[in-house]
Amino acid sequence: MSMSDKENKLFGLAFLARLDLGQKTVALQPEQSFFTQGDSSDSIFCLQKGNAKLSVISSNGKQATITLLIPGDFFGEESLAIEAKPRMVTATAVNKCTAVKIKKAEMISVLHQKPDFSDQFLSFLLERNMRTQADLVDQIMNSSEKRLARALLLMAETGKPDETRNYIPPITQETLAEMIGTTRSRVSYFMNNFRSRGLIDYKDRIQVHRPRLQAVLLDQLVET
Repeated sequence: MSMSDKENKLFGLAFLARLDLGQKTVALQPEQSFFTQGDSSDSIFCLQKGNAKLSVISSNGKQATITLLIPGDFFGEESLAIEAKPRMVTATAVNKCTAVKIKKAEMISVLHQKPDFSDQFLSFLLERNMRTQADLVDQIMNSSEKRLARALLLMAETGKPDETRNYIPPITQETLAEMIGTTRSRVSYFMNNFRSRGLIDYKDRIQVHRPRLQAVLLDQLVET
């Protein structure tokens, strides 16, 4: 059975609350890295607060964002492989983040001892893999405008089920531009356009209108 993003969040955070794995809490400021491409992989992380991103850098220095992480997401799961290999990606805080760092041996022990958790964790990884594939398709196929809409939706903090407007954590336009592979001036243009169309509102923090932004992704928004 697949899990929704909300169920993923509850699964990851509830798991950490139940089990004592000798975990370490890591707090990062925007643009700081949990680990860097090429580092040794000896631990797995679970994001508690904020947003982070996974990115890769090519041999010629070009950087691409692979996927965006939300609270409850595990990342760095390559550390669980039998043969240790260097990190293939860089995990960077998009805004202020808190994550739990779990040593490889501790995580593997729990996976062996708790079959129910192992099943849930596998489902989580499959669901995350599907989301990562969607992110890659988004980068290749969608316009910058749609990529920005999708990024804002992924970062929107979930509130009550009937709420249509949600805030996203503090983030700069420069960071949004890097995440979706465009320039800050283009992000500024799209943000102003989104606001004039009633898709978002922002003063101190960005507030998104979820149904309207989702309609943008589906090309179903009717201008009013």
